[in-house]
Amino acid sequence: MRKMLRWLLSLAILVGTVGAGAGSVSAAPAAPAQPDIKERVLAIPGMRFVEEQPYEGYRFLVFSYAQPVDHRHPSKGTFQQRFTLLHKATDRPTVFYTSGYNVTTAPRRSEPTQLVDGNQVSMEYRFFTPSRPQPADWSKLDIWQAASDQHRLFRALKPVYGKKWLATGGSKGGMTATYYRRFYPRDMDGTVAYVAPNDVADKEDSAYDRFFEGVGTAECRTKLNAVQREALVRRDEIVKRYQKWADDEKQTFTVVGSADKAYENVVLDLVWAFWQYHLLKDCADVPAPTASTDELYGFIDEISGFSAYTDQGLETYTPYYYQAGTELGSPTFKTPHLAGLLRYPGIYAPRSYVPRDIPMRFKQGVMADIDRWVRHDAHRMLFVYGQNDPWGAERFRVGKGAKDAYVYTVAGGNHGSSIAQLAAEEKAKATAEVQQWAGVSTTSKPLARHDAKLDRRETEREPVLRP
Repeated sequence: MRKMLRWLLSLAILVGTVGAGAGSVSAAPAAPAQPDIKERVLAIPGMRFVEEQPYEGYRFLVFSYAQPVDHRHPSKGTFQQRFTLLHKATDRPTVFYTSGYNVTTAPRRSEPTQLVDGNQVSMEYRFFTPSRPQPADWSKLDIWQAASDQHRLFRALKPVYGKKWLATGGSKGGMTATYYRRFYPRDMDGTVAYVAPNDVADKEDSAYDRFFEGVGTAECRTKLNAVQREALVRRDEIVKRYQKWADDEKQTFTVVGSADKAYENVVLDLVWAFWQYHLLKDCADVPAPTASTDELYGFIDEISGFSAYTDQGLETYTPYYYQAGTELGSPTFKTPHLAGLLRYPGIYAPRSYVPRDIPMRFKQGVMADIDRWVRHDAHRMLFVYGQNDPWGAERFRVGKGAKDAYVYTVAGGNHGSSIAQLAAEEKAKATAEVQQWAGVSTTSKPLARHDAKLDRRETEREPVLRP
């Protein structure tokens, strides 16, 4: 019996030992976890962390990145360029977004990001504060330097986000995405540019005259022209009120020259700004020229915005006006219905909105180069325009040399036109193209569910000379 007990005890110990060994094999050490996305980005030389804001389903982080003031001569100093990261997952595609202006430091998702259910990197354009070199050498603000900013940030982030990348933006952001693709055509796997102006020859603006002769209906055009004229007929009364508002709000007119000069610019914006941000149905809200001055004043402020040409309103957009007066060009159009009422010929131009201590010289041929490249060499590019948007009067077009490139127009659309607003067949085709470029499942619908806050399209109310 004693032998039997010893044998059973030995067997139990042996079984326990084998069991322990088997358990240790099945519970092999887990693979090391990937470093936190914040830490992975901060490991890139030149990165600084600014803040993080919680958002369900994403990480939303704000960073700044040390960029050369002059990419041709990197040793001549750097500046901190702000960008945001809407992080979904490193195994998803990434959309590189820019508005061409300041970056929004609240979580937002562009349409292509929703279509492909991806990450989004949103970069602030150089010289928009706080992403401005100090001291500011304005000669280093041009489209090649800005494209090089994007190229350098893309190369820094590509080892972290190794899947496909798309570039996008609306208006000046659409221009920016296009210029980036022209100078660095191999970086992105596709480009979606919304309502992007294409001012090939700055002095040849007859396309705008043709646009305003046919936009909307004859009735609506007549109403708008009449109220615009009446705004100048009553200018002395309204300017007095405008000046009082400026004094009360501590707004000044040093750059443009006076409240009267600012008012002329505001009124010249009126018809353009209406079509830029409103729809044909809104013509019903245009006041008659016999309306009270209170009603007229309110309409002008709603459509054009009295703050636009104050020093404080201009300051934020100085980098844009500088670019418009040196490379991008700006629109001019005829206003025969305002004959005899305009006091300042030539004031409606970028030079009027940039402080005089900043030198400006227009570079001929810059936009013609971009236009030629898009026509003959654009690959995997998609442009969306609005039928009734004045900025679409001079637009990008693709020629025989372009491959897998498209231009779509939203019927009756304004400056907020999108793929979602296209006719059903075009919407399905455009959606599938973008998804194919991103290397994800191709459908006729966005891959990410709509989020009312995240997908809110914020179109700033801007005067005519700011796209």
